[in-house]
Amino acid sequence: MCKTMDKNLSAGDAASLAGVTVKLIQQSESLGLLALDGTRPNSNPGLYTEDDVQRLRFIRRGQAFGFSVRETGDLLRLWQDNERASSDVKRIVLEHIEELCRRIEELEATRRSLERLAACCSGDQRSDCPIIDELSELTGFAKCITRLD
Repeated sequence: MCKTMDKNLSAGDAASLAGVTVKLIQQSESLGLLALDGTRPNSNPGLYTEDDVQRLRFIRRGQAFGFSVRETGDLLRLWQDNERASSDVKRIVLEHIEELCRRIEELEATRRSLERLAACCSGDQRSDCPIIDELSELTGFAKCITRLD
């Protein structure tokens, strides 16, 4: 019998069909993402349905887009709500885009700082290193600026 036709699937089979790990299933359950509509039978712990597999695929795709657990939960609820307003979905996505832009700006600032530190480091056999000084809060970058002046 084909596994996709079984009413109840083991965690391993559900994970395989959804393209996730068993650990993700366990995390999704503990965070309340897997049984948002209350349809999971408590009498069959460890058994999963095709609906669960679809939710797991949704969660996996949400993770791929970098959505938080809260955002994923909100999107799952909207996905399961036939009376949802697409504006609610769009609002979540636009907020996520703003967060991504903020994180990108932070990463770019970090990259620029590291590039400046790398430029200050002689990279030779000497033991003094502005990168190590900066990481140990010995103001390596400030030392470098003074040295460059």
